[in-house]
Amino acid sequence: MIISVASGKGGTGKTTVATSLAASLDASVQILDCDVEEPNCHLFVKPQWEHQEAITTFVPKIDESRCTFCGQCAALCQFKAIVVLESTTLVFPELCHSCEGCKEICSEGAVVEEVRELGFLERGRRNGIELVQGRMRIGEAMAPPLIRRVRAQANQSGAVIIDAPPGTSCPVIASIKNTDFVLLVTEPTPFGLHDLMLAVEAIQVLKLPCGLVINRSDLGNDEVYRYAEQKGIPILMEIPFDRDIAESYARGGILVEVMPKWKGRFQELWEKINLHAKKVKVK
Repeated sequence: MIISVASGKGGTGKTTVATSLAASLDASVQILDCDVEEPNCHLFVKPQWEHQEAITTFVPKIDESRCTFCGQCAALCQFKAIVVLESTTLVFPELCHSCEGCKEICSEGAVVEEVRELGFLERGRRNGIELVQGRMRIGEAMAPPLIRRVRAQANQSGAVIIDAPPGTSCPVIASIKNTDFVLLVTEPTPFGLHDLMLAVEAIQVLKLPCGLVINRSDLGNDEVYRYAEQKGIPILMEIPFDRDIAESYARGGILVEVMPKWKGRFQELWEKINLHAKKVKVK
């Protein structure tokens, strides 16, 4: 089972849910922190780091001694990372999405490989939780290539929980696609509803099953509940607005460790996720 924990906006409690769900499982579990622009699962898991490596990606370099300036590479690139002029070819590495299409299409062999550093991949463990996270290099604009490298570390067996970036942009899609279930964390406010609707639309395009955790459930209004009923999205857990929960988060504590009464509730949440994911597979 690979479970993505996502949200339409930041600050909904996504990381609280992801780390608590992982810590509630008695078996070993892996967390993939795909919020590579601002990873924060490590603040709660507090792992003993075991491995760090720099992650690079392909960017083209033009050998102008071979280039005929035919323009095929520029025509292929949808992101305008290559511009062919009359007697020179310019490359803009920051725009390159590393598809290597330019290298494949060049019959003269004028496109050679260079690399751009994306950031770092780190791995550590604590109390049966393995944490893998990506950390983008400052100034790097392309998160999806690094997210894909984090996703590639997923265990082939056992439980994997992905802490996705907030929102509905390309990094979110790279994080949640091809997972078994998406757990959306939201709050019952107009902002929460607006961004939840955007997130649900993205998940429907990917044809992934999903369910809701409503955080700070005793605040706001009932519009999120009505929307979930209208869309047939199951509400799998509600977490009230509670000072002790807020304090545990502010101090970097995992909810189920600081407040053990919540461990059973998150174990029930895991069972509900499994049940809904299996129903979809049967269909």
